[in-house]
Amino acid sequence: MPDCSVVVITYNDAARLPRAVRSVLRQSLRDLEVIIADDASTDGTREVAESLVAEDPRVRYVRRKVNSGHCGAPRNDGVDVAAAPYVMFLDSDDELPRHACKSLLAEIERTGAQFVSGQISRLYESSGKLRPYYPSLFARRRVLSGIREDPELFLDSFSTNKLYDTAWLRERGLRFPEDLDYEDHVFAADLYALAHRFAVVPWTVYHWHRASDGVSISLSVDDLDNVRQRVLAARMSDDRLRAHGAVDLVPHRQRRFVRQDLRVYLNPLPARDLVWVKEFASIIRPYLARLPAEVLEEAAPMERVCCRLILDDRIEDLRVAAGSLTGPRAAPRAAVRLDGRTYWGTTVSPDLDITPLRLAELPFAAARLRHEASEPVRDGDRVRMTVRTFDPFGALPAEWTAFLQVGRERVPIRPEPSGEGGYVSEVAFTPAGKCEPRIGFTRVSDGHTTTDRIIVDPRLRPIELPGGRVQAEGHAAYLCVRAASTGRSRARRLGGRLWRGLVRRIGTPRNKLRAYKVLVKVLRPRPDLALFESDVGKGCCGSPRALYEELRRRDLPIQVVWSLAKGHGGVPPGARRVRRGSWRHLWTMARAGIWVDSHGFPLDYPKPRGTRYLQTWHGQGIKSIGFDAPDLRSDFDRPRAQWRAAVARWDALVSPSAEFSRIFVPSNGYTGKVYRYGTPRCDALVRGEPAGDVRGLLDLPPGRRVLLYAPTYRDRAMGSGQSVRVDLELLAEELAGEWVVVLRTHPVERYETPEHLRHFVRFAGRYPEVNDLMLASDALLTDYSSLMCDYAITGRPMVFYLDDWDDYRLSERGVYHDLPAIAPGPCVTTTEELVDVLRRLDEEHAAHAARYAAFRELWCADERGDAAARIVDDFFRVGARR
Repeated sequence: MPDCSVVVITYNDAARLPRAVRSVLRQSLRDLEVIIADDASTDGTREVAESLVAEDPRVRYVRRKVNSGHCGAPRNDGVDVAAAPYVMFLDSDDELPRHACKSLLAEIERTGAQFVSGQISRLYESSGKLRPYYPSLFARRRVLSGIREDPELFLDSFSTNKLYDTAWLRERGLRFPEDLDYEDHVFAADLYALAHRFAVVPWTVYHWHRASDGVSISLSVDDLDNVRQRVLAARMSDDRLRAHGAVDLVPHRQRRFVRQDLRVYLNPLPARDLVWVKEFASIIRPYLARLPAEVLEEAAPMERVCCRLILDDRIEDLRVAAGSLTGPRAAPRAAVRLDGRTYWGTTVSPDLDITPLRLAELPFAAARLRHEASEPVRDGDRVRMTVRTFDPFGALPAEWTAFLQVGRERVPIRPEPSGEGGYVSEVAFTPAGKCEPRIGFTRVSDGHTTTDRIIVDPRLRPIELPGGRVQAEGHAAYLCVRAASTGRSRARRLGGRLWRGLVRRIGTPRNKLRAYKVLVKVLRPRPDLALFESDVGKGCCGSPRALYEELRRRDLPIQVVWSLAKGHGGVPPGARRVRRGSWRHLWTMARAGIWVDSHGFPLDYPKPRGTRYLQTWHGQGIKSIGFDAPDLRSDFDRPRAQWRAAVARWDALVSPSAEFSRIFVPSNGYTGKVYRYGTPRCDALVRGEPAGDVRGLLDLPPGRRVLLYAPTYRDRAMGSGQSVRVDLELLAEELAGEWVVVLRTHPVERYETPEHLRHFVRFAGRYPEVNDLMLASDALLTDYSSLMCDYAITGRPMVFYLDDWDDYRLSERGVYHDLPAIAPGPCVTTTEELVDVLRRLDEEHAAHAARYAAFRELWCADERGDAAARIVDDFFRVGARR
C-alpha cells in the first residue's frame, strides 16, 4: 500500500499532463501512487497517459467512457480507486512542489487531522513569479477543532491544496458534485461542516499555473454562464451547510462570495459593455437579495457599494464603482459628506457609506481627484484629448495651478469650471519614454502638489507615435505611454539589451574587484580627495553629512565625492557624486586619500596604502552587533573573516559613549583609535537646530501632537514590512483627533501605508534627515531601534512597543540590555495599551523621570554638540598637515 494517492484529473490536456504527473513522481515522498483520471479525452491524452504508466509502475490510469463536462466526476473516480490511506488532487495544468506530499503526510500523521490544508500559490508562467493566495490564512501552523474557530478559512475552498484521510472521506460519503462547475466550493462546504479536526500549514503545497493564453474555468470570467455556475455553486454550498445543521456558518460562507467570488467579475467590469453588465447584474441580484444585512454590513466599503448598485440596477454607476476596487482605486465622480460620514455618489445610504476609506480626510499631497479623458486623437507627433476633472471630496483650495505630468516634464494646463462642480481641460502632449501621464494641482499657499492618473475607455485603440505607444492599461483603464513597437524601436531595444548584457558580463563583481586590486597597486591616493558615504549609499545624511558640513564651514582644501546607490540623490552643494558599484566609484575608492562612511564600504575591497578611513557608525543601543549578530555569530568562517578584514581597514572610530565603546569595540574586534567626542549627527539635536521644515513638507495638520514611530527591522523578515507591528488602524480610530503618526521605517524595510490610513500616518521612510523628524515630534514610539539613544538627547517622552520581546532577545537578534528594566518610558505589548499610555503620556513621562535621566547618562553623556568640530580638528586637520 502506498502512503499517498495523488489523483490527477485531465481532459484534452495531452501537452501538459506529463508535467503534472512528473511533479508527483519527483516528490521527496517516494512511496506514492499517481492516478490519472481521464474525463474521456478526445485528443492524445490517452496515449500520453499510457506511456506514463509504462514509464513508472506507480502510475495508474482510469478513463470515463463519456465526458462528464465538469471536474467532479473524475475526482470521484480517483477517490474510488485510491489505494493509499491519504489522497490529494492535482489538475493536469498545475504542479506540486517537491516536498508537498511528504510535508503534508507528516503533518496529518502528527496531528491526527481529517485533512491538512497548505498555501496555494499562483505561478505566472510569463514571469515565473509565485504569488500566494490569501497568505494571511496560512500565516501560522495550527490545528483547528472545526471551521468555527476560523470561519475566514471559507476563502480556502480549493480541493487541490489539501491532503485528506481517504477512509474518512469514504465513511462520511464526501463526494464532489458531478453536474456543475466550481464543484470544489460545494465539496468544501461539506468538508468544513463535517470536519471536527483539521490542520493548516504555512508552506506552499500547490502551484496553480496561470498562463496568459490559458483556458480554464477560473479564467473564463467573461462568460455569463460562468457567472451562473458560480452563483449556483454558492446556493448549493449554503444549502449543504444548512442540511448539515450548520446554519450559523452560512453567513460566513456568503461573506466569501462577496469578498472573493463576486470580486472576480467586478475587477474587469469597467471594460465590459453595458449589455453584459446589465445581464451580469440580473444573474447576481437574486442571490445578493437573499443575503442577510449583516453580510453586506461587514463587507469592504467599495464591495458593499457595488452590491448596492447591483441591487438597485444602477448599471453605469456600477461600472464606475468597480474601477475603484483594484489597482490605483480610482476616486468616485461625486461624494456626499453628512454628519461626519462620507457617501459614494450623490445619495445617502448606509450601503454607500465609504467613510472607513478616509478619502475625504487625506492631506492635500495624497488627495484623490478623478480625471476622465475623452478618446485621445493623434495630432502629428502629439496626442490631444479633453479631460474632465472631478473633485468629489472638495480637496482643491481656493488658489491653485494645474499641470500635465508626462514623465519628468510638466506641461501647464488651464482647467475651466465645467458647471457641474468639476473642471474641463484641453490637453496636448508629445509621448516620450515609458510613463503614466497624470493631471496635477499645486496649492499656491505652500507649494504642495497632488496628482492622479488619467482614466480612459478600456477599449481605447492604441495610438502609435514616434515617441511611444499611447494605450489603456489595467482593469481601471489608465492612460499609459509605452515603447513604440516599430521595427526600428525593436532593433534599438535589442541592441540595448545586447550592450547591457555585454556590460554585465564584463562588469561582474569579480572582475571589478580584480580591476580595483590592480588600481590600488599603481595609483597613489590623493590626500585632498575624500570619498563619503552614508547608509550604504542611500543618502547624504547622518554623521558623514555633519562632518561634510563642518568641512565646508571651515573651507578646508578637501574635495568630497559622495557615493550614492542607483536611484538615490540629494548631493549637498559643492560636492560631486559617483554611483556606488560603478567603475568610476572603484576609481574614486582607489584614488581617495580619505574614506568616511557610516556602515561599511564594499567588504572585500582593501584600503589603498596611505588612505585613512574614518568609521562613524550609524547608531548605538541594546541590539547585538558585530560577531554577536545573527549573520556573524554562526560557525561559518568566511563571513567572519570577511568582516574581520573589513574592520581592520578602519583607522578611527566615532564612539558616542562609554557604553558604546564597551559593547561595540570588542564585539567587532576593533583595536584602532576611538573618538569619544559624541556623535556628529547628534550635534543638531543638542543644539535643537532642524535642517528643514518637517511640518510643512509632510503636511502635518496644525493642533495635532506628532508621534514619531520608528521600529527596527526583524532579521528573519527583512524587507517584509513586518516591523510595523502596531495596529495603526486601531490607533487611528482612537487618536486621530489628537495625534498624527510620522512613520520612519528602517532603510532596509519595505512598507506602503494603506490609503485609508494616510489621513493619520505620514510615511517618512525616505525622509533625508531623521534629526528633523525627531525635533518635529512630541514623542517617540519604537521597539529596539538605536534611535532611542539619539532621541534621549531631546528629553521628550518615549514609549516602547515590545510585543515580541522574548522572541527578539532569545531567537531573533539578541540584546545586551534588558530593555524593559532600563527603558526611559512605558513598555507596552498591545495597541490597546499603547492608546491608554498616549492618552496620559505626560503623567507616564513624569513617572519615568529617574529612568530617563539614567538612560541619558548611559548613552548621551558625551553629547555636547561639538562632535563634528572636534573630529574635524583631529582627523582632517592632522591629515592635512601630513
